[in-house]
Amino acid sequence: MSHRFNLGWIGLGQMGAPMAERLLGEEVNLHVFDLDPEVMGAFVDKGAVAHASPQAVADAAEIVFACLPDPSVSERVAFGPDGVATGRKIRLYVETSTIGNGCIQAIGIELAKSGIVTIDGPISGGAPAAREGRLTMMVSGDPDAVAEVTPWLSRIGRQVTCLGPRLGQAQIMKLVNNMVMAANMVVASEGLSLGSKAGLDVVAMMEVLMTSTGSSRALTEILVRALHPGTDDFGAHLSIVQKDVSLGISEATALGISLPALDAVRGVWTAAAAGDLARQDLTCILRYIEQQAGTEVRAG
Repeated sequence: MSHRFNLGWIGLGQMGAPMAERLLGEEVNLHVFDLDPEVMGAFVDKGAVAHASPQAVADAAEIVFACLPDPSVSERVAFGPDGVATGRKIRLYVETSTIGNGCIQAIGIELAKSGIVTIDGPISGGAPAAREGRLTMMVSGDPDAVAEVTPWLSRIGRQVTCLGPRLGQAQIMKLVNNMVMAANMVVASEGLSLGSKAGLDVVAMMEVLMTSTGSSRALTEILVRALHPGTDDFGAHLSIVQKDVSLGISEATALGISLPALDAVRGVWTAAAAGDLARQDLTCILRYIEQQAGTEVRAG
């Protein structure tokens, strides 16, 4: 191979690890950092190079991707002590985390001081889709930079949609998507709980819903996993959805928009996350709504 690309990846969690894995290959030197040495060790076994900090990754790679849990971590990784801003080699920084419009713009401004171009690149699809390369990739930012990273994004996901030239446009789209998904999950859970309380069979309810106007991917691909014991395993914590819905409401407030239905949805996710379900799979929103209804929704 005449040329090997030096790519970096920071954050090897539930989503980051399967995404980063899709960049491994003979033509790529993949430089990684995560707080979990065991996870980094697994990547070293697959041919990656482990580093001691985000800065060290940015010293080694021209294009660095990040997949991180919340805005404060994203800011620390970008321009905190040992952040990528002080890296010697990095040119492009692709933030795939869901952190909101204000945070991605702040990162863009700070990294630009070091001559680094930031690309807004949140993703949707969940851990199963990440493992199978089926993610939807949303991207916004400088058109030339977006064009340069698009081949790598296409390797991670099956669809790459450019939302515009401004940082934050992809973040807003991701929040819109997650808010709609969160609302669909709450409404479907409440409907199933109502039917169950009235004595309807869950399999029969699903048969009708999946072929009728009440259908949604939130029901047929996500919530369906909670209908059988032991299958609450979509792969993202309930608290992540609560965070995203709250971020979306904050963006709406900043724009002077009232979203009463989605604000009510936020209340449901916030109440669920306040208990012992916060670190459980997002499909456990059904468990919370069952508790409120005093019923159980189970196939069989």
